[in-house]
Amino acid sequence: MNKLVSLLITLLTLCGCSLSTLNAVVPGGPSTLISNLEYGKSNRQRLDIHQPNSLPSKAAVIIFFYGGRWQSGERAEYRFVGQALAKRGFLAVIPDYRLFPDVEFPHFIDDAGAVTRWVLKNIQQYGGDPSKVYLMGHSAGAHMAAMLISNKQYLNNQQVDHKDI
Repeated sequence: MNKLVSLLITLLTLCGCSLSTLNAVVPGGPSTLISNLEYGKSNRQRLDIHQPNSLPSKAAVIIFFYGGRWQSGERAEYRFVGQALAKRGFLAVIPDYRLFPDVEFPHFIDDAGAVTRWVLKNIQQYGGDPSKVYLMGHSAGAHMAAMLISNKQYLNNQQVDHKDI
């Protein structure tokens, strides 16, 4: 019974965690943040790269799309994700994307495709291996990653071959 009560208290506490709290308490390894790189014309089409300080010669790359119902969120809120991935030797790319109501579906997915195109073309200059690019996401961001993989149209619209992911 005590374990159940402890578990419930822990879960309720975590439900109230803000992203800024997670950024403060999740340990990251030594990494370098390269911020505000443009992948499109909109102010929301920017990305951050988290590089491990002990960068392998050609690091695998993870593009992380955050959630937020396509209505909220920003890449700075997810630094803890970039730092945690960099700590494990990955080059982490965390983009912003345009949000509703400024744009509607499928423009969020188009932005995810544009990020992927940018990464494949540019990531080598940051130490990443364009033949090892992986997509990852949370909530709406996971849906964006799944759409890129399951529907070739979104990558084809960006002149990206789905086999490159």
